Amino acid sequence: MSVYVFCVIPEKNRQKFGKVTINGQENEIYTIHHQDTAMVVTKVTDEVLPDRKNLFAHQQTISKVMQHYTVIPMSFGNVFHSERDALLIAKHLQQEFEKLLLQLENKIEVGLKIIAKQDWMDRLTKEDPILSEWKAGNKDIDNPATFYDQIHLGERAQNLVLGIERKVEEEIYRPLLELAEAGKQNNTIPGKVVLNAAFLIDRNKEDVFDQKVNDLYELWKEQVEFKYSGPWPAYNFVNIRLRIEGKI
Repeated sequence: MSVYVFCVIPEKNRQKFGKVTINGQENEIYTIHHQDTAMVVTKVTDEVLPDRKNLFAHQQTISKVMQHYTVIPMSFGNVFHSERDALLIAKHLQQEFEKLLLQLENKIEVGLKIIAKQDWMDRLTKEDPILSEWKAGNKDIDNPATFYDQIHLGERAQNLVLGIERKVEEEIYRPLLELAEAGKQNNTIPGKVVLNAAFLIDRNKEDVFDQKVNDLYELWKEQVEFKYSGPWPAYNFVNIRLRIEGKI
């Protein structure tokens, strides 16, 4: 049977973490070892497809292990032909695993999405005379004669959105980054999700970070919604899969 890898942990002795259902088949979750690190794995018979149940099982297993260990989370879908193949990769990546485990020790990831409220966006649009005129329907955008006006209108709207994102970055993201070990800004949805960020924080500073999020929310709650989530494994700060594929 093949081996599916969930994560890597600092552990010398064989451990078990219950069972997991992948591809509709239930198997034991256990560790395989190289020196002082262990891969948390389960047996699988086929390719693991990214359906909802498999994705949920992957996430839940890592979250379970994370309750007891510092983890290097693996991206979904890492399958090896045998334990021997997986351990060969562990041997190649041993130094990198040790370095990452040290960097991630006692760290968690939290996520923050900031969604602009529609009434706030409408107010900002009305404050711009050109966008306000378009919003009021006074511009015939179907008229070919207004082609260059349409280009200008698009640029104007884009600049409005970029200005909002810069303001959110300066007044929300950067103050939070000062309290974090690291931060990452992911893709946004222009005009809707104005910040999509992940932060790596020390568990000992979690309460301080949470309070800062709450304080910023109080300042911004009339304009935006906060979607604060976690703790998560440090997915945004680890990229192991491509490196593993490159070693095979």
